[in-house]
Amino acid sequence: MNKLMSFMEDKVAPVFAKVATNPYLAGIKDGMVSTVPFTIFGSLFIIISQFPNDSWLKLVEPYKAMLNVPNAMTIGIIALIVAFSVGYHLAVQFKQNPAMGGIMSLVGFMILQVDEEFAMTTKYFGSKGIFTALLVAIFCVKILHIFTERGWVIKFPEGVPPAVSNSFSALVPGIVALSTLFVLRCVLGIQIPELVIQLFSPMVFALNSFPGIFIYMLISQLLWCVGIHGQSVLNAVGQPIFLSFITANTEAYLAGEAIPYITATGFIPWFISFGGAGATLALVVIMCFSKEKSLRTLGRLSLPAGIFEINEPVIFGLPIVLVDLVLLTGTYFLMAFNIIGRPVIQVPWIMPPVIGAYLATGANIPAAIWAVCGILISAVIYYPFIKMVERERLSAQSQQD
Repeated sequence: MNKLMSFMEDKVAPVFAKVATNPYLAGIKDGMVSTVPFTIFGSLFIIISQFPNDSWLKLVEPYKAMLNVPNAMTIGIIALIVAFSVGYHLAVQFKQNPAMGGIMSLVGFMILQVDEEFAMTTKYFGSKGIFTALLVAIFCVKILHIFTERGWVIKFPEGVPPAVSNSFSALVPGIVALSTLFVLRCVLGIQIPELVIQLFSPMVFALNSFPGIFIYMLISQLLWCVGIHGQSVLNAVGQPIFLSFITANTEAYLAGEAIPYITATGFIPWFISFGGAGATLALVVIMCFSKEKSLRTLGRLSLPAGIFEINEPVIFGLPIVLVDLVLLTGTYFLMAFNIIGRPVIQVPWIMPPVIGAYLATGANIPAAIWAVCGILISAVIYYPFIKMVERERLSAQSQQD
C-alpha cells in the first residue's frame, strides 16, 4: 500500500494537478457546472408532473402540457445551453471576450442543425447533441484565440466604445469559424453530430459499464488520498457523459420507455458518496459518539454539512477508496438487474441522502431503501477503523497525562 501511495504522490498526482489547470478541461468543467441550475429547474417540474400518487396525478393531468414547458426549455435543449456555456467559459480561460465565445459557439452549433433540405431540425438539441456542442465550442473559441493572438482581427482606435470594438474584433475569426462549419454541413453534406456520436461511443459505453465506472471512481478516490479533489479533476471528462445519460434517461422516463443508462448524473452522489466523497456521512455519525474528544467534536461540527453532501472537513486518510468501491459494486448490479430504479431526474446535489435517491429515481422506493442500506454498509466498514484511531489517540493522551 505504501508503494502504491508513493507512486500516486510522485508520478500520478503531478500529472493530474496539471490536468486540473488545463484551460480546455477547466473551461469544459466550468461550462458544464453552469448547466446544473437549468437542468435542476426542469427536473423539479418533472417531479411535480410525475409524482407517483394517483390523486396527485389526476389533479395535475389537465396541466401536464404546461408543466412540461420548463423541462422542454432546459433539458430538452441542453445541447444549446452547453454550446453557449462551454464557449463562454473557454473564452474566459483563453482570455477572450466571453460573450463572443459563447455566441459564436451557439451559432456554430445551430449551423449544424439542418437536414438535407437545409431546414432546421431539433433532433440534436437534447442529449444527443451534447458532445457536438462541446467540440464546436472548442473549435470556435480556439479560432477566436488564434486570430486574436496573431492580430488577425479588426482593430479600432482607443476612443471607440469597447462594445463596438469587441464586436468587430470577433468578426474575422467568427466568419472563418462559422464558414468552416457551414461548408462542412451544408456544402459537403457531412452529418457532424452523427460522426461525433460514433466518435464518443466507446467512452460512453465505458463509463456506463461496471469496469469503466469502477476505474473512474478508483482514480477519483486515489487522487483524494494524495490531496487532489479527484471528482473535480475528472468532472471535465465525466460530467458531459453523465449529463448526456441523465437527459436520455429523463426522455425515456417521460416517454414510458426502459431507462437506458445506469451511471447517469445522480448515480454517484445518491448511491455511493453519502455525505460526500468516501461516503463519510456514517463516519461522521460514528465520530459524534466517540470517546475521544477531538474526534467527537469534529464529528459533531461536520454532521450538519455532511447531511448536505459537504465533507471536506472530515477527510483525513481513512479507507475512503474501499467504501466507495463497495457501494459502487452493489449499486451498479442492483440497477443492472432492475432491482432498484436508475437515475431519471437531476436533483440538487445538496439534497440529503435517501431523499435524493428517492427523488432522483422518480420516487423509486427500493432505491431509497438501498440508500439506507448503503449508509449502514459504510458504517460497518468505517467502524473498526475509527475505533482504532480512537484507541490510538486515547492511549497517546493517557501517556501524556
